[in-house]
Amino acid sequence: MLKKRIIPCLDIKDGRTVKGVNFLALRDAGDPVELAKKYANDGADELVFLDITASVEKRKILLKLVERVAKEIHIPFTVGGGISSIDDVSALLNSGADKISINSTAVNNPKLIKELSSSFGSQCIVVGIDGKIVDQQWKVVIYGGRKITDWSVKDWVRHLEELGAGEILLTSMEKDGTKSGFDHDLTQLVNSTINIPVIASGGAGNAEDFKNLFTKTNATGGLAASIFHFNEVPIPILKTYLRKEKIAIR
Repeated sequence: MLKKRIIPCLDIKDGRTVKGVNFLALRDAGDPVELAKKYANDGADELVFLDITASVEKRKILLKLVERVAKEIHIPFTVGGGISSIDDVSALLNSGADKISINSTAVNNPKLIKELSSSFGSQCIVVGIDGKIVDQQWKVVIYGGRKITDWSVKDWVRHLEELGAGEILLTSMEKDGTKSGFDHDLTQLVNSTINIPVIASGGAGNAEDFKNLFTKTNATGGLAASIFHFNEVPIPILKTYLRKEKIAIR
């Protein structure tokens, strides 16, 4: 059984870390380089960096900022936002990323997943999925929740596994920023459909939410933002709690 991972997420807008609720009402959460350094020192297992407006603004990711973050940390580093080609991935890996995360572009150009997996290995390719309940069904939404696609989450993750995705970063838009706990139903829907690792995101509010995620679903990682950014649940305290609760963590 894979040991569980605690993963802070840096949502980046205009070079700053931001956080909102249901992808809206963004507020400043600090300098991404300083936050990254703090999380690495605090024992985070991985770090995710998402340039959340790159795709919407049709621009490339902030490579210089990626380089600055990479120089300060010693843990696996996943970067996403505005990725649309093999060259984009090469540039990010050369800037210090260990894995890349692709979301909206994957829906618009699914064959890119196969190309990236063939070129860099599936272990390097994370596909982000933002799920939203539409007409009582989990649907895939893109562009930061601005566009509902024709894909159901279940059909999309099955297709992604076939294309060679190595991991799924799964965000519940219904839970994002609400601090009401992770979405176990969505997480298990995906877990029961595919055999690749799933990181759950959206809804973490306290340490018990991570315990519930890891005992009630097969997620291999729990990702959170605001509770870490604003020091509501420090990572060392979270990990101590999970170990006491007999959760196998890294």
